[in-house]
Amino acid sequence: MIPDQNLSDHGLLIVTGSRLRAEQADRPLAYRLKSTIEAQLREQDVEPEVVVLNDLWYLAADALHSIPVISVGGPGVNAVSAYLYKKLPKAMVVDNQLVIQMDLHLTDLRAAVWGINHETTVHALELFQHRGYLERFLSAVTARSC
Repeated sequence: MIPDQNLSDHGLLIVTGSRLRAEQADRPLAYRLKSTIEAQLREQDVEPEVVVLNDLWYLAADALHSIPVISVGGPGVNAVSAYLYKKLPKAMVVDNQLVIQMDLHLTDLRAAVWGINHETTVHALELFQHRGYLERFLSAVTARSC
């Protein structure tokens, strides 16, 4: 159990940046993604445990690092995306404008989804969902919790 939180080790975190631009633009995207994830998990009869939080809180809490995470927003506004930039392979890059990073073998349950601005971050999240990356990621997360 994570201290002071009602979240098991089988939860899922969505991390956004803590800068004002990230709070204004990326946090609403993260909550939209959270709703999508919760709906998909409920369809599979899995009770979702999805939490949206900021990068500073995530990076400061070592206990959270064992929980699957999706980082939303680019390295310029999200310290977790900056950290993951050199750690995760790029699953998709479009015109050096948007990036989906994740281990396609799903042994590492961390992902970063971002674009060079708000519009391309929105597009990156759409591709993450509609190209099956999110579905694969969630399958690995739910398999982990069995």
